[in-house]
Amino acid sequence: MNADDVLAALDPEQRAVAAAPLGRMVVLAGAGTGKTRAITHRIAYGVHSGAYQPQRVLAVTFTARAAGEMRTRLRELGVPRVQARTFHAAALRQLHYFWPKVIGGPAPEVMPHKAPAVGEAGSRLRLQLDRVVMRDLASEIEWAKVSMLTPETYPAAARRAGRSPAELDLTAMARLLEVYEEVKTERGVIDFEDVLLLMVGIMHDRDDVAREIRSQYRHFVVDEYQDVNVVQQQLLDAWVGERRDLCVVGDPAQTIYSFTGASPQHLLGFRRRHADAEQVELVRNYRSSPEIIGLANLVVRAGTRGSVQLQAQGETGAAPTMTTYPDDQAEARGVADQIAQLARKGTPLSEIAVLFRTNGQSEALESALADADVPYLVRGGERFFNRQEVRNAVLLLRGAARSDDGSVPLGHLVRDVITGAGWSPEPPAGGAVRERWESLTALAQLADDFAEAGEAVRLPDLVAELDRRAAEQHAPTVQGVTLASLHSAKGLEWDAVFLVGCSDGLLPIVMAEGPEAIEEERRLLYVGLTRARRQLQLSYAAARHSGGRASRRPSRFLDGAASVLGEAARSQPRRRTAKERKVATSTHCRGCGTELTSAADRKIGRCQDCPPTYDEAQFEALRTWRLAVATASKVPAYVVFTDATLIAIAERRPGSAQELSTIAGVGVRKLQRYGPFVLAVMGGNDPQQEAEKCCAAMESEESA
Repeated sequence: MNADDVLAALDPEQRAVAAAPLGRMVVLAGAGTGKTRAITHRIAYGVHSGAYQPQRVLAVTFTARAAGEMRTRLRELGVPRVQARTFHAAALRQLHYFWPKVIGGPAPEVMPHKAPAVGEAGSRLRLQLDRVVMRDLASEIEWAKVSMLTPETYPAAARRAGRSPAELDLTAMARLLEVYEEVKTERGVIDFEDVLLLMVGIMHDRDDVAREIRSQYRHFVVDEYQDVNVVQQQLLDAWVGERRDLCVVGDPAQTIYSFTGASPQHLLGFRRRHADAEQVELVRNYRSSPEIIGLANLVVRAGTRGSVQLQAQGETGAAPTMTTYPDDQAEARGVADQIAQLARKGTPLSEIAVLFRTNGQSEALESALADADVPYLVRGGERFFNRQEVRNAVLLLRGAARSDDGSVPLGHLVRDVITGAGWSPEPPAGGAVRERWESLTALAQLADDFAEAGEAVRLPDLVAELDRRAAEQHAPTVQGVTLASLHSAKGLEWDAVFLVGCSDGLLPIVMAEGPEAIEEERRLLYVGLTRARRQLQLSYAAARHSGGRASRRPSRFLDGAASVLGEAARSQPRRRTAKERKVATSTHCRGCGTELTSAADRKIGRCQDCPPTYDEAQFEALRTWRLAVATASKVPAYVVFTDATLIAIAERRPGSAQELSTIAGVGVRKLQRYGPFVLAVMGGNDPQQEAEKCCAAMESEESA
């Protein structure tokens, strides 16, 4: 591969990034615009054109998975010697190398978790800390350290930032910070933030170390630059020094980690700090359909400074939808049913995801998917190669590799071996057992794919491939629906995405206070929307529990998207103008075309001489439901809905709250009170049962 080949397959904006490998550059890259492609081709072009020496390049990103993907792409582009690492991995490598020279002896061990040291510090201060509180306090310690705060400077900075550490006032938190550092010192260990802080300090104090590092790396690329925090920026500045070969890439609209100290200001202010920097915007989205991109643009345009407006390059697809469910359990069942339908129509389960704001929303979804016999995987738990069943299977494969004589096909041999780790030819029922089975099946399928790639590959080759993938956190595809929080879904994509809980209180989360926090929640929704390639379905539940008060409203972030999702997506229903109300009622019979004179006929849209067009059984079901609700409420039936309104509902056959709201006689109040149950009856549910649910919901509302 030569330099011209590297540029050949890029679009104009990507080529602008890749073809100028020297000097400062800031790339504003929207979701799905091929930013990894652009920067890996930039590096490859720099090497193949002679502008770079591969061992002098350092590409930095934020996750081991992203770094592994970058290394894989660079190998495919013919530049395997380029270093692609996370900030922490690069700094830790330098720390181990320079510590014996600067301090003496081996570098301290890095604690895998803060919780034990936090618990010890709390005990010394006589604080009662449970597991959840310790986790929150560990996060607060992380924020303080990446913000380069000391116990003395923490209270004022935390007060300005509106921080509220779990169960502690800011003075007590500062004291906990101090004692936490004492505990670490006594144990002779450091945490992950110390790795960065120590390297910043060493390079600041030792010019010889700074010179040696700068002579090693001369060209830098930083991915996901919107997620850089203060200490990472300090370390990057120390690495780069006075040189100009720095390319940073990021998307302000995907800044969703400010709670960890990340700030988009480093990205947005790059050209203010470096006036000579070239800026390129990647706006061509290759991931999602135009319909999905149109919705994402509407959501983000309302509040994120510096975001790009995406231009969809793919084929047209289905319009995104918004569904209202009566409660959380109904939402979970509805989503599970739709996923089962997609699977029956041929969509692989690995190409379907359900995304949510909080991990607590996962439980109802797991239960509903298990009941529907749909396998699922919860992302954000253990990494694939850290799972016990995978570790056991790899251990068994490593042992069997010594005796593989090539007499058994690789796929069959692997399946025989992993039977000892719990694999079976037939899948078990849903839940955790099914999840473990899917992990082992992914290893077997990887063996099949690996065998197809080369005739002579055997078990030792597969074990070596698994070791490489484990080091790069390059997990194989596991068949199962992905359940993931919006935070853990960043950087991933699926053909079909179900985004649940799209209501105020969840999006934005009720704890989000102040304009900046609210706008970060908007960006979180944007990240979720842009994970979908072909199909996107949003939903929310009007109540938390069955029969509970229907007090939830759609997310305020969807107000500007009513043109796509319908009026039912508005957090506050818009009042129709007099002209719109007039249009909403028919003035001529849709059967014979004669002018309608009575209000009842105009509401129905049909004169008395024309036969009804509704399903008689469905209409009678609606009448049965209305009578039961009216009787239980001790009001006349017309107070619930008039005959004309009921006929209009039966004839129009609304399938959503938005369609139901367009019928004259269904105002905002009646839509909220009766809408979900009317739609359920229209869908074939038992009218008596829906009437009982409706009355229970009204009683709960009145008692509240």
